[in-house]
Amino acid sequence: MSGTSSAGRLIGVGVGPGDPELLTLKAARALGEADVVAYFAKRGNGSHARAIAHPHFRAGAVELPLDYPVTTELHRHDDGYRSQITDFYDASARLVAEHLDAGRRVAVLSEGDPLFYGSYMHLHVRLAAHYATEVIPGVTGMSGCWSQAGAPIAQGDDVLSVLPGTLDEAELARRLAEADAAVIMKVGRNLPKIRRALATAGRLERALYVERGTMQGGGCVPLAGRGEEAAPYFAIVLVPGWNMRARSGAEAEG
Repeated sequence: MSGTSSAGRLIGVGVGPGDPELLTLKAARALGEADVVAYFAKRGNGSHARAIAHPHFRAGAVELPLDYPVTTELHRHDDGYRSQITDFYDASARLVAEHLDAGRRVAVLSEGDPLFYGSYMHLHVRLAAHYATEVIPGVTGMSGCWSQAGAPIAQGDDVLSVLPGTLDEAELARRLAEADAAVIMKVGRNLPKIRRALATAGRLERALYVERGTMQGGGCVPLAGRGEEAAPYFAIVLVPGWNMRARSGAEAEG
């Protein structure tokens, strides 16, 4: 717990990767007690996190949608994108702070886990030093995906790397070559680049493509057999480590 103000309470709530039954009991309780529920969404689209969590909202709770100013993720070094998104998180923090200053409990929804590639983090670093704060962990997207795929991801001394697909191709290939197992997030239109990097690192034949993990209509296929078209937002690439050695009879006790 953190914070210095006696005003409201900020609660980062992980709602899991998609399956509503993967919302934790603690998260459900926090949502039932919140005066305000805030959630991020792409402008013009509904919030996936809200769809998961809405049945647990307290009757009469105020909803605070926070709509991103841009809907396409640009290169991480793009100054225009960084400026817009920084201004957006500053403004969002001010909106949440208004409710906290009024003494309200504000639950901020986060797909997966709030402190793992979650937008909630941008509010946390702006507000947690000033208000009583609690973070409720959630099942991560990658955990949901390797569970759906039935792919043991790491064991024993395996080194697991979690990589954003937005990395430059050469850097992505280098890190993949060094890892025993890997999870690649932020796939989308980066999929062709990810495929090339995996091939360069000698990992393409081990890679699994998981789409909409834990959600209705989700599925898993070997990446090498998938087409080149861009992936949807809810997609992850897995490179199992221990599982592949186990199949070859070279596993060690973990």
